[in-house]
Amino acid sequence: MFERLFKLQEHQTTVRTEMTAGLITFLTMAYIIFVNPGILSTDFAGQPTGLSFDAAMLATCLAAFIASVLMGLLANLPIAQAPGMGENFFFVTVVMGVTAAGVENGWKTALTIVLISGLIFLILSLFRFRKAIIDAISPSLKNAIAVGIGLLIAFIGMKNAGIILDAPPGGLVAFNQNLTEPHVLIFFCGLLITAVLQVRRVKGAILWGIVSATVLGLVWGKIKYVGVFGLPQSHAFFQFDFKHAFMPEFIAFIVVFLFMDMFDTVGTLIGVGEQAGLIKDNQLPNANRALVSDAVGTVVGACSGTSTVTSFIESCVGVEYGGRTGLSAVSTGFLFLAALFFTPLVSMIGGGWMTDAGPVNPVTTPALVIVGAMMVRNVSKIDWADASEGIPAFLILLGIPLSFNIADGLAMGFITYPVIKLAVGRGREISWLVYAVAVIFVLRYVLVRI
Repeated sequence: MFERLFKLQEHQTTVRTEMTAGLITFLTMAYIIFVNPGILSTDFAGQPTGLSFDAAMLATCLAAFIASVLMGLLANLPIAQAPGMGENFFFVTVVMGVTAAGVENGWKTALTIVLISGLIFLILSLFRFRKAIIDAISPSLKNAIAVGIGLLIAFIGMKNAGIILDAPPGGLVAFNQNLTEPHVLIFFCGLLITAVLQVRRVKGAILWGIVSATVLGLVWGKIKYVGVFGLPQSHAFFQFDFKHAFMPEFIAFIVVFLFMDMFDTVGTLIGVGEQAGLIKDNQLPNANRALVSDAVGTVVGACSGTSTVTSFIESCVGVEYGGRTGLSAVSTGFLFLAALFFTPLVSMIGGGWMTDAGPVNPVTTPALVIVGAMMVRNVSKIDWADASEGIPAFLILLGIPLSFNIADGLAMGFITYPVIKLAVGRGREISWLVYAVAVIFVLRYVLVRI
């Protein structure tokens, strides 16, 4: 059955490899089970949004389960999905904006806006508009996206581990110089163990690194065993408010959700596809089915009670282990479902702990740094000899980590790319869709200041 569904032999993989890759991907994504509800349930002033933590957690797991399984079964790609970071912060912004406009239960209006954007995603995907954008991007820009995402993954890993800190006024970031702190030592031990095993080509190096860091955390007393079983106690199914969602002043929110998810997903699909070696002849197989899965995931997420669902760059961790088919994504999806019943256990590994400087998670973050290092090797595939390709590619790979946002990083390259081509008389080399995307990016920044 697995061979028929996922073509394992064709992709030179096994059931065991795919399921383990799915487990590793899940462990690196597990933080979203706890982080997403925490963000959605409290606004930036520390006040309740009206959406409870338990309800948001239930929605997070259900949306990740359904979207990841759809991705695996429909597109046969090793890409897991869940409510996206960035989109969830914007969701809170929408709740605050709607509430400030005098609308009661602003979170219901925000969920309705997410539902509307998800339905528009679905229509665009069914008409293959989003896939056409992926196919129109040049190989150099595709590889630059992979490199940029790799740098972003590594940066996220070091920041979430408490190694990279917010800098004092006048700086960008700072390095944690207190190397004796438990989370710093656990991170570097996990990183070194994973790196050494990776160099020695030990199968499952990333997983063993996570296990080693978990053991260190338990021995140090930073990770505490609090039980195995637990379930969320409330839900927010089908809590919509169509009456206010279409108010003129809220249309911009729909546009921004559309923009964020469209280009975050396109960037992630390309990045993971390049890392897995799945892009052939400049095309990602089953790309449109992947985009349909992403759109359906957002609709399901809104119906369940969470913000926009998108493809996760952490899927690269499972790909680096050897995941090559949708069985990896399906495995991750079912683990999200199982996590509802094993909340304390998942929290122990993926939840991290609190320090004086804020929350840290040094257990799974070394995996992100290692995977980032693996993805940067795609830099050699960029056509640096052609400056009209190399300069926009450089802006993308630099822009993604520095802006801490895939879509904003893409904008730097996608706007300059057609301008340079036109300026040197080579405008006919690229598709009209590339010009259209550049115009969309420009309009996003000119007209929608949110």
